[in-house]
Amino acid sequence: MIQRFNARSIGHLILASVVAASTLGAGQASAAEAKRPNILFIFSDDHAYQAIGAYNDPRRLVETPQIDRIGREGMRFDRCIVPNSICGPSRASVLTGKYSHRNGFYNNSNSRFDGAQPTFPKMLRAAGYQTALIGKWHLVSDPSGFDEWQILPGQGVYYNPPMIHNGERVKHEGYTTDLITDFSLEWLKKRDKSRPFLLMAQHKAPHREWSPPARHLGHDGDRVYPEPETLFDDYSGRGKAEHDQDMTIAATMTPHDLKLTPPQGLTPDQLAAWNAYYEPRNAAFKKANPQGKDLVRWKYNRYMHDYLGCVKAVDDSVGRLLKYLDDEGLADNTIVVYTSDQGFYLGEHGWFDKRWIFEESLRSPLLVRWPGVTKPGTSSPRLVSNIDFAETFLEAAGLPIPEDMQGRSLVPLLKGQEPADWRKSFYYEYYEYPQPHHVRPHHGVVTDRHKLVRFTGDVDYWELFDLKTDPHELRNVLDDPANAKVVAELKAELARLRSDLKVPDEPPPEASGRNTRPAAKKAAR
Repeated sequence: MIQRFNARSIGHLILASVVAASTLGAGQASAAEAKRPNILFIFSDDHAYQAIGAYNDPRRLVETPQIDRIGREGMRFDRCIVPNSICGPSRASVLTGKYSHRNGFYNNSNSRFDGAQPTFPKMLRAAGYQTALIGKWHLVSDPSGFDEWQILPGQGVYYNPPMIHNGERVKHEGYTTDLITDFSLEWLKKRDKSRPFLLMAQHKAPHREWSPPARHLGHDGDRVYPEPETLFDDYSGRGKAEHDQDMTIAATMTPHDLKLTPPQGLTPDQLAAWNAYYEPRNAAFKKANPQGKDLVRWKYNRYMHDYLGCVKAVDDSVGRLLKYLDDEGLADNTIVVYTSDQGFYLGEHGWFDKRWIFEESLRSPLLVRWPGVTKPGTSSPRLVSNIDFAETFLEAAGLPIPEDMQGRSLVPLLKGQEPADWRKSFYYEYYEYPQPHHVRPHHGVVTDRHKLVRFTGDVDYWELFDLKTDPHELRNVLDDPANAKVVAELKAELARLRSDLKVPDEPPPEASGRNTRPAAKKAAR
């Protein structure tokens, strides 16, 4: 049984452990430190589980041998779900182990992370870990709890990014995924090797606008990709929210998304490689002038090429980091985690982006390797979440878990145990409306089989989906008399979860993020 402690107890326990370590002989202290695992947390942005080989999507969209290796040598989680499917809020949940309404970061429009609040990197650092954050931050305030940080300002760009290194703005030349990997490796090489480390290597890729590196521009040989069954979903039988969104491949993608115009800020050599690939293909597209469904299919295939090219660069990065661990003899004492801030649509329901409680948005990939603890090649169907990560890392490091964290350590699952009291349901809530993408606020309860969701804002209606009979979530079966008992049980469970999690009856006005950014910036989100 894992004990939880209040903030004052946490401080006393961490201080006691540090003092105790200082009283040991140098050799004893080093031995004690060596037993505490290093943590390499590799975090991508908008990486759909469908675009990872280990998840066996029937379309077989892309090969990801390096990411797959983590699962092959560790555990694949098949139902890792997020509490609020959007970039910044997911990052805040990872750091704090708390829902948006408890950590204060609701949306990407006007939220700002309160860096004074407790986070797991701060706790690890106080207990002797070296900590570093390299890459995408996207929480507005400066990072805290890290010995070193180098972050992309805001959303960041794919080529030649400015970055902020411990508060100083620096301009770099190169491809951003590669640079994040370079800087991560540089920090690993210069760290104090007598102490355990936490490295959070956090990629921009494969976030919109999906710009691949030059080396992967021809990666698919102009493949025609298999279409998802729901590419031309008409949202029949569902409510206003599904009909009234603005995130379709057909209507929402811009010429910039579709690479009909090149990115800004490329060097002459980068632009030459870019144009050599895209210009002849764009000319062929304009000559063919596809219309209707054929135009949607062209957009879908261009989207898949670009998105998956970004994924391949992330896979390259993972390979470089794993090789360093191997070469330095660190692999056996390092927990390696690969995950993303949420799921993403790759044409399902005709969509890209995320936000919804629906499966492709709700589920993120999660692969964990922990040598000597986690049996290689295993998988877990349990409902887990990114609010569990902080608790997991604290327990793995031998530290107490604060009582106000809202997740649960994954250590028992990673050890192959099956706690009888593991969660059977999960609470979800999305806030940001109306921009971008016009996805209405909603909250709901998720189980292994069902989702009960309530859409709010300028609408108020409920939907029920049965994943066993309707895995693509095409039919709202709320009004089927056969489901009356299920609906009643799920409404009661939803009320229980909201009470246990201390969810306010109404979110604060700022949660929606209304009217906080000029319209010209919305498409870049």
